[in-house]
Formats: sequence, C-alpha cells, structure tokens
Amino acid sequence: MASQSPADRERDRGRGGGHGDGRGRGRGHGRGRLLRVVAIVALATLLLTGVGGVLAAGALYLRLDGNIADVDIDAALGTDRPEDSPHDSLDILVLGSDSRAGRSGGVHGGGEPARSDTAMIVHLNADRSAATVVSIPRDTLLPRPDCRRADGTTAPAASRAMFNDAYRVGGPACAVRTVEAATGVRMDHYVEIDFKGFTELIDTLGGVEVTTTKPIDDDHSQLRLPAGTHTLDGQQALALVRTRQAVGDGSDLGRIRLQHQFLRALADQVGGLGLLTDPGRLFGLADAATSAVTTDTGLASVTALAGLARDLRDIGGDDLQMITLPVTYDAVDANRVVPLDGQCDQVWKALLRDERVPASATRGSAAAADAPASRASPIAPR
Repeated sequence: MASQSPADRERDRGRGGGHGDGRGRGRGHGRGRLLRVVAIVALATLLLTGVGGVLAAGALYLRLDGNIADVDIDAALGTDRPEDSPHDSLDILVLGSDSRAGRSGGVHGGGEPARSDTAMIVHLNADRSAATVVSIPRDTLLPRPDCRRADGTTAPAASRAMFNDAYRVGGPACAVRTVEAATGVRMDHYVEIDFKGFTELIDTLGGVEVTTTKPIDDDHSQLRLPAGTHTLDGQQALALVRTRQAVGDGSDLGRIRLQHQFLRALADQVGGLGLLTDPGRLFGLADAATSAVTTDTGLASVTALAGLARDLRDIGGDDLQMITLPVTYDAVDANRVVPLDGQCDQVWKALLRDERVPASATRGSAAAADAPASRASPIAPR
C-alpha cells in the first residue's frame, strides 16, 4: 500500500472522530481508519500489498508462505454451519491470542490453556466498496455449542459462557462455531494474531508512538506510563492493548476502544514509512507479520493475504463502519455483559443483507460511543 504524504495524513486527522455506532458517515478518519482495519485484519496484509513488486525471488515468497500457520476450519466444522450469503461479501473472524494455534499441530500447543483477548468480525461488502467491523467483548456471555477439545473429547454445550471460553475450550474451530451459532453468519475466513508475534512485529517496526492524556498504572498488565508522548516497544504495546484496570470502569468495553485507538496509531505509522522504497525493511516487516498470524487454509499464502489487502485498499473512511456488539451489563454478574438481542439481530441482518448497520442497532448499548465505559480512554486520538 502506498504511503500517504504528510499533507494527506494531516487532512485525515483533521476530519474529526466518527461515532462507534456508525453515526456521522462523513466524519470518519478517512484513509487512516482504513489503515487501522487493515492492521486488525493482520498487519501482514498491509505490508504484503507491495511485496509482489519488490520481492522478485521465489525463495523469498516461499519463506513468507512458510511463516504462515493455518487451521483447516472447514474440515473441523463439517457441514453443520450457516448457509453462505447469496452474494460475494466476505466475513472474517479476527482473534488476538496468546498461542500459535497452527504451529504445534494441536489446538493450543500444550502448556497453559490459550486465551483470546480480542475478537472482531470484519465484513467486506460484495463490491469491496465498504466494510463493517464488529468488536465482540471477551466478557460477553453467549451460548456455546458443543466443541471438540484438543484431546479428541467433546466439551458439552453451555448456555452462558464467556465468549473467549470458546477458544480456550476448542481453539479456532470452536471460536468460529460459537460466532456462527450466535450470529447466523458464516465466517468465510479466520485470522489469528498471536501475542508473541505481535510484540516481535512492534519491535521490528521500531516501536509505536502514542500520546497518553493521563497516567496509566495497571498492576495486572504491569504497564506504567506517565501522561505524555511515548514510543512503546513490543511488550509495552502488548500490555497497552490488554490493559483493563486503567481504562474506564475496568470492563472490556473501554479496553476495546483503547485497542481501536492504538491500532489506528500503529497503522498511521506503517502507512507513513515509505516501505516500497526500502525493500529490506519491507521484507523484515513482512517476515515478522507473516510469522505472527494463523489463518484458515484458504488464506494461508502471501498471494491470498495480498489479495485481501487489495480488496481493502480502495475502501475510504466514509465507507468504513466500526461498532462494538450491542450489550448491557449482566444482571447476575456486573463483570460480564450480555447481548441486546433485538439490536444484535439488526447487526447480523445487516451483514447478511450486505448493508450498513443502522444507528438504532447500538443506541442504548453499554458499548455505545456516548457510554462512559466506552468513551473513557487514556490515549489521545490521532
């Protein structure tokens, strides 16, 4: 992807912040918001857009292809899945996790159970002129279908399970199965970004600059930053996107908003690097990025990821919608959230119809842009 000029980046920053519920269609962050989504879908896609013109040697392609771990979701789930949409849209489940699912041959790779801290459904419309991203709080209580564990046994279905429990129980296939059961939307692809690879990618990038508006002091994540501008290394960046205690009321909702702001800062930085004029640095970052991702079998190649990047490349900020799943705090456990069924139905119907999610879908949600937990963030918008 060609980098923006300083003037273009300044123009995009000056367009003002959009609403997380999709209001203010013309007030987005322009191309910078698209770059943020590309970073979410796997920074590899951002970097690999230009690889074809720079890395002519077949051996380099083979190395990058070999970096990408994959999971055969179709084989794991079989035919008990929603029908695919009757158009050419794409729906991708994107997870951030602390385990490389495809590296060890098992679901998690042994040791402590793997966790997924970040989950997003990315919907690209049929003609690739618009995109919708729906973030799912990990604390959301959802029905979880029965899932196959790594040892071959079956975990029985649960009526009220935290969303990230699906990945812990049965890895990527269980996460996809849970999302499809809750939404009725078939996931065409799966992308997982592991935390270790994420930290290595940030370090290869040289860190990411963020400005904090207030001190961050989180004993759980061990992140301590005074107010001001900082260049975060990989471990600090990981601690930032995982921190909860320093954000809003300590729930996952404020953390999601912080993640969105950090990823925009990350994508803005990558977009301004001029990578196509520095083939060595481009390859180094592409090497780190492809080493950080696990995908479904259909995306597990440089060619496929670069094709996804090209699909995203021409989507303008005004055609990009980012929302958090409409939820309310659980009546039994205030540390958990539950979906607002009627409003969630509006979200899933919009994706199935390949339409923009209506503003009414997120109105009154605890995750709406004007809700205190969602609004509070210690990072200054770029």
